[in-house]
Amino acid sequence: MGHDSVAALIGDSGVVAAIEEGKLTRTRSVEGIPRAAIHFCLERAGISWRDVSHVAIASDPMRAWRRQAWYRARVAPFGPASSGYFLNKAFGELGRELNNLRIVKQMAGGPSGRVESIDHHLCHAASAFYASPFDQALIVSLDERGDGRAGFVGLGEGVRIREVASVAIPHSLAWVYSQVTKLLGFRSHVDEHKTQWLSLAGEPVFADFFLEMVRGIAAGAPRLDARYLRREFAAELAFTGEFYRRVGIAGEPELHIGDSARANIAASLQKACETILCGWLAALRSKFQSRSLCLAGGLFLNPLLVAAIEGGAGFENVFAQPAAGNEGTALGAAWLVWHRELGRARVAPMPAPYWGPVYSNAEIKTVLDNCKATYRWCDSDERKLAVAVRLLQGGKIVAWFQGAAEFGPRSLGNRSLLASPWAPYVKENLNDYVKHRESFRPFALAIPEERCVEYFHCSANGRFLTTMATANDKGRKLLSGLPPGFLLPGNLVRLHVVRSTDNPLFWKLLNDAGQNAPGPMLVNTSFNLFGEPLVVTPRDAVRSYFCSGADALIAGNFVMEKR
Repeated sequence: MGHDSVAALIGDSGVVAAIEEGKLTRTRSVEGIPRAAIHFCLERAGISWRDVSHVAIASDPMRAWRRQAWYRARVAPFGPASSGYFLNKAFGELGRELNNLRIVKQMAGGPSGRVESIDHHLCHAASAFYASPFDQALIVSLDERGDGRAGFVGLGEGVRIREVASVAIPHSLAWVYSQVTKLLGFRSHVDEHKTQWLSLAGEPVFADFFLEMVRGIAAGAPRLDARYLRREFAAELAFTGEFYRRVGIAGEPELHIGDSARANIAASLQKACETILCGWLAALRSKFQSRSLCLAGGLFLNPLLVAAIEGGAGFENVFAQPAAGNEGTALGAAWLVWHRELGRARVAPMPAPYWGPVYSNAEIKTVLDNCKATYRWCDSDERKLAVAVRLLQGGKIVAWFQGAAEFGPRSLGNRSLLASPWAPYVKENLNDYVKHRESFRPFALAIPEERCVEYFHCSANGRFLTTMATANDKGRKLLSGLPPGFLLPGNLVRLHVVRSTDNPLFWKLLNDAGQNAPGPMLVNTSFNLFGEPLVVTPRDAVRSYFCSGADALIAGNFVMEKR
């Protein structure tokens, strides 16, 4: 119920429904009880609150308060903190959280509805382990300061998760990443993905400094060096003047930083994070004799970091939770109660997360008619796919609205903007007329799983866009005919690997589009307006279509084209 609030519902068949509150309320900044998301989950299942046996909340405010109070009272390497201010602030937050718990308990419908409040990082860990195909695994969760700490290390076996280590605040790589994101002119806690992609345009000239700043001992957990941090008002941490001097910034950080310097700082931070985590995780692998690794927490929304860990930490198998940020903790909380409290066995590994709202053709038609839109009807999926292929081969940008909305931050072929990568000026058209994104940010390519091995090496995490692929010789030759930015430094590729069992319609579209193209690939990016979440409803789709430079919208079996 903190930032990025979300609701998920599970039952005997697995995940019944899950959706982020912000996608329904159309804002990226949401806190508190996810009322709209809860309503959707109950509605999709056709149940009421009295049919819910347990409410699991991914936060333990009392434990969080104790951790932060202990740290502030006993550990002050970064200068004095205002204990009175902190205690007032903590009690205020705690009061609000407990009030939220009381409200949810009332909503749960009496004595049959139990409320479980569960540690934030344990929920992160559970969201990754229970979704993975592994019966045994090392589990690592890293974020900024969930429930008063920066990280969690655990061992999963069967349905049990045992904590073996913890990362205390303020020793958080995620906090450093957010602060550098702000330094580079982006929004902290929102634009960290921009920092990661900007890193590809720079050189890691300051990597040694960042390693010095955030690594305590070789192959150890992250540990921040107090020389480069100071306390500000309200006991919040900030970088010192010495930090700015070491990264080549003279004067106050508000002064303009040149583009090349920004890229070099981003590249240095990214390289340092990869080096630290690969060394630490390799040491944990050796210590606990683990063959498999599960990752969650906001830091692991970084696919470059996940790819580096896959290649450099020595694990045979790595699974990164697709909703690695706070969204995924709702799944983890529910699974923990399901397995730990109710004693239920694990089911199949996580499928593609199409757990959001789905709309019938009749519902879509009602919206189109209400908007007085001009459309035409395709009486079969084959005709719909044929229309889509014709548009894509003609260089058009197609808004693709099909099936249930995706859970998590990435579009996986149901709420997507599609284009042929061989269309003239495809990146410019997507950026200038639809996405309004920075030129250094790459677009993803989607490819059927069976054809992927012809061109790329990619782990199973490619199903969820949580890692990077590497182009082989044939892949490099194929992508050399595309505009710059699809083939990234180090022969990396942003790749969505589509299984026929995950999304049969999108899988067939990729195959059909590839029959008269150099390869079976399409550009796949999120269907949304700049600054908004992914579209969810037909009305969201129509609005985004008319307010952007998309050339066509295919919603259900209806086709709209701009002439």
